[in-house]
Amino acid sequence: MRRVFYWLFIGLGAALVFGLPALALALRLIWAPSYIPAGSMKPTLLVGDYFFVNERLPRPIERGDVVVFRHPVSGADFVKRVVALGGDTIAMRGGVPVLNGEPLTQEPLGDFEELMAPQGPHGSLPRCANGQPGPGQPCLKSLLREHLPGGRSYRVLNAQTNGPLDDTAEFTVPPRHIFVMGDNRDNSLDSRVPQSAGGIGMVPLANIRGQADRVLFSAAGSWLYDFRNWRSDRYGKVIE
Repeated sequence: MRRVFYWLFIGLGAALVFGLPALALALRLIWAPSYIPAGSMKPTLLVGDYFFVNERLPRPIERGDVVVFRHPVSGADFVKRVVALGGDTIAMRGGVPVLNGEPLTQEPLGDFEELMAPQGPHGSLPRCANGQPGPGQPCLKSLLREHLPGGRSYRVLNAQTNGPLDDTAEFTVPPRHIFVMGDNRDNSLDSRVPQSAGGIGMVPLANIRGQADRVLFSAAGSWLYDFRNWRSDRYGKVIE
């Protein structure tokens, strides 16, 4: 019996030594980890979210997908939401996207509330609709559910009336490109800003790394691995 336990112990040890790296490698071939250092994708992704990117795209990119892509100029990784595809026209009118001549419906959901406090490793402060609250005070933004043609929807934030990107010219998305925006509409440098002005502009499909899949964990503090500040409601959260 002692010999049986000995070989069982050896077998379990070998499985851990050789099996876990192989499993990790297999997962890495499909999912790559990524981290959110800024607030342009609130409320979908929060500062401090550590999430998986599915690099094996299961289907063609669609409007409403949250994608990770390489910036067409700098090559840096960004995460934004696809709002328009190649051949679409898109403009902003009073903070509402106008897709192919039709304004998207935005359903009010009340307020999105967070504390006025430094967020993430950069210590950035949130932008608020209720002025400039003091440290530790509620920072409010309007929470809306935006609906795309075909029934897909997601939540977006509005922190500023008549913001600088609330009204734009009409863009025509070139073939094999996408037009992306952050869900935190008044705090996102995205396709509404041309590359010549420091923005993202149109993103080639070839630059897409993958689709944001789900949140693994989320740290509310300045240090990602300080588990005392992990948000318990973010584990395994599917990215809408």
